[in-house]
Amino acid sequence: MESQESQPLLNVSDYARAARVKLTPDVFDYYEGGALDEITLRENTAGWERLKLYYRVLAGVGSRDLTTTVLGRPVSMPILIAPTAFHKLACEEGEIATARAAAAAGTLFALSSLSNTAMESVFAHAASPRWFQLYIYKDRQVTLDLVKRAELARAEAIVLTVDAPGLGTRERDMRNRFTLPAGLRVENLVPLGKGHLPRVENCRNLPTGSNVTLEGSGLAAYVRENFKQDLGFGDLAWLCSCTSLPVVVKGVCRADDARRAIDHGAMAVVVSNHGGRQLDTAPATSEVLLHVVEAVADRCEIYVDGGIRRGSDVLKAVALGARAVMIGRPILWGLSVAGEQGVVHVLEILRRELDEAMLLCGYANLSQINSSILRPG
Repeated sequence: MESQESQPLLNVSDYARAARVKLTPDVFDYYEGGALDEITLRENTAGWERLKLYYRVLAGVGSRDLTTTVLGRPVSMPILIAPTAFHKLACEEGEIATARAAAAAGTLFALSSLSNTAMESVFAHAASPRWFQLYIYKDRQVTLDLVKRAELARAEAIVLTVDAPGLGTRERDMRNRFTLPAGLRVENLVPLGKGHLPRVENCRNLPTGSNVTLEGSGLAAYVRENFKQDLGFGDLAWLCSCTSLPVVVKGVCRADDARRAIDHGAMAVVVSNHGGRQLDTAPATSEVLLHVVEAVADRCEIYVDGGIRRGSDVLKAVALGARAVMIGRPILWGLSVAGEQGVVHVLEILRRELDEAMLLCGYANLSQINSSILRPG
């Protein structure tokens, strides 16, 4: 796979650079940007880079087995596709292309509720395992309708995002007055009357007497209008009572919250800070993961996302106790550059790098990897 300039796309960063050329500035900023000063956004990647691999030698490793399971379903590698919104901003086929790529790679696809394609159409192209991501709306009936549709569309789990009772301030989007272009909608919400992002000019004013205004984004206005702000553990328990599907809680940053999520019905948790897009200066997920693992690893599966850009990062996450990692922005970059095949290639790059890291660290399979690789023997 090569870019328009015929430069080989060798890694995830190459895809990010190629995506910047392909996308309009407002769309690239929407995909790429984080909250406020973007400290957490940068720290997510830097955190994995700071962890060092004290590799083993003379380990007698031949072929490697990267397979694992998530909630009992087999996947070809511990690299899953995270739920991300608005794939049709990247390519015309949108979420369907991403679902097909996941199936081709033999891994999990999680569909965002804020997709540009209706879940029924997407899941028709998605292989097992396939999950549906959910926000809790102010109107519980809206949330319940989405859950029941996901069940009928053969989703295999509900991923409840809990770190977005409101939208973190994303200054790139505010400057760009980000909203969906004409012709694109939040398709899953169209039947419920909540399928359109507003166009916002001056959604927030400074104190009286100031002649300065801050521009807003249509997504921020949509979240303020629709998402339940006073989200609590009772909402999680309610959701678990409404569905026979396992509920995965995404957005955990603390060990005590992880324990309470399991106590209220969650079957798994995702250590995540929303890709650095919510609370800036929140810790990198690499710093949080071990605390959550120590708190609940004997009770549920744990996944992690945020800043994972190399296969060696995946190995480090597994060493810290994650069942698998979830990949967000790199998938969007691949989709932007080359559609379905771009996503397949990004996944294959990460697979190859993980396989190489396992060989060079002396591991034949994932079950052998533990935290000893992160410290001197």
